[in-house]
Amino acid sequence: MESLSQLFIEAGTLMLAGMVFVFAFLGILVVIINTVLAPLANKFPDPVAPAVTRPPVKKSAANDGVSPSVVAAISAAVSQYRQKHNKE
Repeated sequence: MESLSQLFIEAGTLMLAGMVFVFAFLGILVVIINTVLAPLANKFPDPVAPAVTRPPVKKSAANDGVSPSVVAAISAAVSQYRQKHNKE
């Protein structure tokens, strides 16, 4: 039976060879795809969408703050809640 260090060296060599093969294959694949698609990219460029400008939104007086009736309702609800929960 081979020694353990010999097996590790063989496994490392096989792993390194596999990684080099995959890296080379992917590099060649990228080069081939770029050379095949370059003429098509010149022939069919991406369409440019026209810029859409929106008119500015004007603020109305109703959007500036909360109406006094809403503030009064919230204040009444908070005070009622505090009165109920402070007695317990």
